[in-house]
Parts: sequence; structure tokens; C-alpha cells
Amino acid sequence: MQNLQTTGLLFVAVWTVTVLLTVLRPQRYQNCLMLMAALFVTVAFVLGFLPAQARDRAVSFFALAVTGALLVVPLLLVVNGIQMLRRESVSLSHLLSLGLGVLVGIGEIAGAVYLLRQVSFGRGHPLGTAALVVMLTVFYFSFLVLSFVLYSAFIQILPHRMNFDYVIIHGCGLTHGDHMTRLLSGRVDKALEVWRKCGKKPVLIPSGGQGKDETVSEAQAMKDYLISRGVPEGSILKEDRSATTEENLRFSKELIQARPGKHKTALVSSNYHVYRCLRLAKKVGLECTGIGAGVALYFWPSALIREFIAVFVTLEFLAPALLGYVLFMGLGLYGLL
Repeated sequence: MQNLQTTGLLFVAVWTVTVLLTVLRPQRYQNCLMLMAALFVTVAFVLGFLPAQARDRAVSFFALAVTGALLVVPLLLVVNGIQMLRRESVSLSHLLSLGLGVLVGIGEIAGAVYLLRQVSFGRGHPLGTAALVVMLTVFYFSFLVLSFVLYSAFIQILPHRMNFDYVIIHGCGLTHGDHMTRLLSGRVDKALEVWRKCGKKPVLIPSGGQGKDETVSEAQAMKDYLISRGVPEGSILKEDRSATTEENLRFSKELIQARPGKHKTALVSSNYHVYRCLRLAKKVGLECTGIGAGVALYFWPSALIREFIAVFVTLEFLAPALLGYVLFMGLGLYGLL
């Protein structure tokens, strides 16, 4: 009862605000931080129901699990990076999980160096200070990435009613000139699943132009596939001018607004891509629900890191993130040096 009174209200309040913000403004990065806060409150709330001795054991186990995860995560990222290079083409985007694994590993080594220098030479040693700066920097940006990853997964599990008027399908390139890639097929199949679940069938908008090495537009390839799966041609509205995600949304919005009736819209993309799509939809003034198609597990880490970087370099995110970094570093150095 005491736990319900002390942390129960906070638990309910934080989760209520988190869910409401996610539903009403899913594109806001602040929601990522709210979700992290909700998870921390949840841990405190659950621990409050345990007897003192059991709570101490649970805290010890949790600390041990976190420590183990910190040691394992860099290794897993490096292994995933190697797997990406073996299964996909060699490119900068496919090196991201490998690179992050190395950086996190460097941060953990710096943390160990800092602790050893503190013990051996006391506070204020230059090497210990340099190691602390590296450790805090890696920790801060790793936290931002982790909150982004968890939120990207969280928005996929929130339920939504299948009563859309339009479903935009984001293109992502063709292979051999006119064949859909496995990634694009996953998006189209997910859109088909949504279309079939809707009582009143929505209009499907395959969106994507024609690349220099493609013989047809992405939109046309998706349209042909949809028709082959039983979707009437009258239920497909092709958008074949776009070359970027933002253009997918902007040009699709123009097609939707040119038509009479209700305009309740969903966008379908790969699950790692949904959050950035929602941010861009907000930018172009399109209200919509984001629905993610599953991708191969090995592909997910690098793809999410790439999405995080794309969001991070926007002025809307970059300025407060760097300000937060300065404040975090100031507090961290003041408290630990």
C-alpha cells in the first residue's frame, strides 16, 4: 500500500503522459526520453513491492545484468557489423553497427582506465581526466541512441484502428531494373495486410520514382505486385515522381488532398524507418499513422543507427542534444573529478 502511494501515482502519471504524447505527437524526440523515464519508474515501482532482502538481491541482480549487457553489447554490435558486411554490400551505412560497437568498447575501456587511475594516482590525474571525458561522451551519445532504439520499437506495438482512407507505401529501390527488393516486398506485403484488415478498403499509394538504373518506377513495380495479389487497379493511386522520403510524403499528400472525402492516412515503411517518416510527415503537414514492416534481425541495428544519425543532424534535434551534452559533461566532470 505504501509503495502504491509513493510510486504508484508517479508510475501511472509517467506512463499516461508517455502514451498520450506518443499517440498525439509520435514524431517528437522528447517521447524517447519520456519512455526511458517511464522504464526507470517501472523498475522502481516493481522493486517497491519486494521485501527489503529480496529487493536488495533484485537490485544486485539488475546491476549485474546491466554490467553484463555493457560488456556484451559492443561485442554483439561488432559481430552484427561483420554479418552485415558478409550478407550485404560493403558501404558506409553497413559499417555503422561495427563502428558503434568499437566506439562503445572504447568508452568502456576509458571507464576502466579512469577507475584504475583514480585508484593508482588519485583524483585529477591528466590521463584519468582524459579517460573520463571519453567515457562520459560515449555514455551520453549511447544513451541517446538507446532511447531512440527503444522508442522506435515502442511505437510499433501501440494498437491502432484499421479504418484508413489512404495507405502510403514508401519505396526503397529496385533490383535488376524492375524487381522489388526483399526490403520493398516486406513493405508492400505489410500494406496489403493493412488493406485486407480495413473494413472499407483504403486507396493504396505506392510511392517512388524511377532511378537511373531502373527500367520502371518503384511505384509501378509496387502497383504491378499489388494487382497480382488481388488489389483492384481502382484502389491504387500511383505516385511516381518522388526521389526521397520527404518527397514520398509531400507528393502523396498532394494526391490525397486533390480527392474528395475523408483523408485518414497511414504510412507503411520498414519498422526502423517509421519514426523518421513521421517526423517528415509532420514537416510537410500530413497527419498520419505510422505502420512498420518487419526486416531481417541482422539488418535492424545498422538501419536504426543510420536513422538516428539522419534525425540527429537536423537542427531541431542537434541544438538541444549538444546543449544537453555540454550540461551533462559539466555536471559529470564537476562530480567525478
